[in-house]
Amino acid sequence: MTLHLHPLFSTLRRNPAGALLVALQLAVTLAVLVNAAALVTRSVAKMRRPTDLNTRDTFVITVERDEKDFNVARGASEDLAYLRSLPEVVAATVTQGIPMTFDGFTLPLTRNTKGAGPSLPAAILPVDESGLRALGVRLVAGRNFRSDEITTESSGNPFQGISEVIVTQTVARSLFPHGHALQKTVYLWNKAPVTIVGIAHDFMGPQLGLSPYASILIPEIITQFGGYTLLVRTRPGTRDAVLRAAKAHIGASHQNAVIIRTMTLAAAQRAMNLGQRNLVVFLTVVSTIMLIFCCFGVFGLCTFNVGSRTKQIGIRRAVGARRRDIIRHFLAENALILAAGLLLGSVLALGIGQWLSDHEGVARLNPGYLLAGILVLGLVAQFAAWQPARRAARVPPSVATRTV
Repeated sequence: MTLHLHPLFSTLRRNPAGALLVALQLAVTLAVLVNAAALVTRSVAKMRRPTDLNTRDTFVITVERDEKDFNVARGASEDLAYLRSLPEVVAATVTQGIPMTFDGFTLPLTRNTKGAGPSLPAAILPVDESGLRALGVRLVAGRNFRSDEITTESSGNPFQGISEVIVTQTVARSLFPHGHALQKTVYLWNKAPVTIVGIAHDFMGPQLGLSPYASILIPEIITQFGGYTLLVRTRPGTRDAVLRAAKAHIGASHQNAVIIRTMTLAAAQRAMNLGQRNLVVFLTVVSTIMLIFCCFGVFGLCTFNVGSRTKQIGIRRAVGARRRDIIRHFLAENALILAAGLLLGSVLALGIGQWLSDHEGVARLNPGYLLAGILVLGLVAQFAAWQPARRAARVPPSVATRTV
């Protein structure tokens, strides 16, 4: 039995409200589903980015003075000496920032004092000569800081007494995309000249710059802010024991200071990914619920059409329509509604994707997500109409005579 489009359109015109509502539901579902899938994919990719830090064996302790007579510089020096005396400690340093958190400083780094040419807002990590080892980061070019290059800031003007820096590969490539960055002079705040003496493998520093890997190490111990952070890397399996011992020692040693925070880098990584993880869960749940309700909408409309046209189905069966012809008819009718919904949904999906790109800074929607969404939603919607269509095919020809 040949399938003609004219009877399909005629049927839809006689009851357009249900078809329009289901088409609109399909359109909204497609738009949300496609953009949610794109956002979920990006969030998962962000959570899987390598930190290139020894997160398992590293922790931080932040100490702040409780009273004004606490000597911050001396306290930091004493705590550092104690930690380095422990056999379980691989390396320790004093800093003013915590990797994978929003704790730290950010400064613009440029190639000249006028700000022309490449510029990059980068996270600043003050460390001493043990900083790279404490982070577990290796150099790919140049050298580490020497002990005689480490300055102790106490004049209330940080970052001004340094002349050497170590930058990550991301910073080096951003500032010198067509050349080598090693031994080049760059400027902090467009005015303080510093020389790049080392290039470190990319690692996740404080999440303050345009890139999570844009970090600058400076050879300075900053004490003007009334506190300091100890970054400690331990031997495998000893982190928690060393952390407990360090907390007890520091708490007993400094009567005029308090430990305001202890954190492992593993915990910092989980906290950093928490927002992305929550977004993935939320979008997945919302998309699943919308898809389920969309299926119920398609199923309900097809069921209603079958129930309201029992006599017509019986007549068609009586004049020779086979069961598969009845199934084909209702699936084709659903396909017309589906096509209208998917067409409108594609426009909505691209519009939402463009809005997210313009206002939220995400990449434009990949057409591959739209094609996949059309395929998935089309198959699911047709499957939802399959059971009512099969029930229609079971209507016997005798119904036509019983209902006359």
